[in-house]
Amino acid sequence: MTQFSQEQFTAAQKHHAETFFGLTGKVFDGFEKLTTLNLQAAKSIIAEAQDATGKALSGKDPQDLLELQNALTQPAAEKTRAYSRHAYEILSATHAEFVKFAETQFAEYNQNVQNLVDSVAKNAPAGSEGAVALLKSTITAAFTAYDTANKATRQAVEIAESNFDAATAAASKASKDSAAQSSRAAAKAA
Repeated sequence: MTQFSQEQFTAAQKHHAETFFGLTGKVFDGFEKLTTLNLQAAKSIIAEAQDATGKALSGKDPQDLLELQNALTQPAAEKTRAYSRHAYEILSATHAEFVKFAETQFAEYNQNVQNLVDSVAKNAPAGSEGAVALLKSTITAAFTAYDTANKATRQAVEIAESNFDAATAAASKASKDSAAQSSRAAAKAA
């Protein structure tokens, strides 16, 4: 059996450092995108608040304020949904990069373990075939369990995304219905 050499140890440490910094870069990329989104949203909110304040102060009667409120309700709900969707897309893309990276690392790890088991099997003393077979069986079972858990996780993510889309559609419909009711109430009051 081969021993773990200093070169192998150094190469492994270098690989782990590269992995760490690569993942850290992905986290900061996602954070940067979310920060940019939040700054854009804050600028938009301030500009809209300034505009709405100006319109509210120039209103001549309560009916004008009610109409202004109705005019602002629908766009605000739409912008909130758009913001939520955009933030979700950023987080989802960052997550997808992590998953892709993890799957690549797992495949590499799997190959290394298989190579190690093959090396152990070649160098195993006579009479240890049962132990080697048990080791191979255990490793195969572990990888199968990982694959099953990975598939279940993907299904859960797909269900969560579907539920998010359904909730967004329901919220959109509810805000449109609310705006329509407010418009009808304003029309009756006039």
